[in-house]
Amino acid sequence: MSSVKEWLTRFFDSDLWYGFKKSPVVVISAIVTLLMIVLAFGAPLFAPHDVFDLAVIDIMDASLPPAWNTEYGDSRFLLGTDDQGRDILSTIIYGARISLLVGYSSVIFAMLLGVTLGLISGYVGGRVDAVIMRIADIQLAFPAILLALLIDGVARGLLPREMHDDLALYVLIFAIGISGWVQYARTVRGSTMVEKRKEYVQAAQVIGIPPFIILIRHLLPNVMGPVLVIATIHMALAIVTEATLSFLGVGVPPTTPSLGTLIRIGNDYLFSGEWWITFFPGLALVLLVLSINLLGDWLRDALNPKLR
Repeated sequence: MSSVKEWLTRFFDSDLWYGFKKSPVVVISAIVTLLMIVLAFGAPLFAPHDVFDLAVIDIMDASLPPAWNTEYGDSRFLLGTDDQGRDILSTIIYGARISLLVGYSSVIFAMLLGVTLGLISGYVGGRVDAVIMRIADIQLAFPAILLALLIDGVARGLLPREMHDDLALYVLIFAIGISGWVQYARTVRGSTMVEKRKEYVQAAQVIGIPPFIILIRHLLPNVMGPVLVIATIHMALAIVTEATLSFLGVGVPPTTPSLGTLIRIGNDYLFSGEWWITFFPGLALVLLVLSINLLGDWLRDALNPKLR
């Protein structure tokens, strides 16, 4: 318990916390991000309606405008309803949970793969380094969204049709994650090549510490600074990629509300005047991605001593 108090004391006395609280934009971004995360993962508690409970969904409530529309609005649905009669606010809260889950999981997967390959490539060098970096160079020739589409299409072709909806979320996480490992690998490789020439690594090699222990105990903690910045920015990119794939119809199933799916559904009704079905999910996506990007930019500047 005392160690936790000491850590908190050091954190609140650090330059990182001082820079954070002195930037109103960053504070607002952090509040927005935290609020959306709490709402998303506490959806059953905070959502006004359960969008998965068919007993409370009435098709007669379909396409109702927001509640402030005095002529056709319904006070039960603050932001209106979609084409199935689901409450827009509730679908946004539940949809943000799917988008955040895909973004977080794909970033963790990409980070683990990229950091591992970057450490091995930078420490071992030689042919191992050449092979890993040539694979990374080839992948960089393809846009991330195109690679994710390719992986998703191959997976759908290999898996039985009846398993598509059940495994769609896992395929989406793998597709987005595998398309984003290169940035981590190249950054960690460069940092590892610098760190392995320093005295503490050479001393560890001289006394016979195994390479695996050197990588994990000595090199990994010293190359994680840039990785955290990349992960924060990649989180926003992963959420946008998920929304793009779901908008194109190759992401999560239409019955599973994600921000991209909601925008795609609303797009079909946009020109008929039912603008709220796509506008509010799109606004939620913009706020979430913008706040995460602002936090990532601040973290990059805060962890770069040259910019202090």
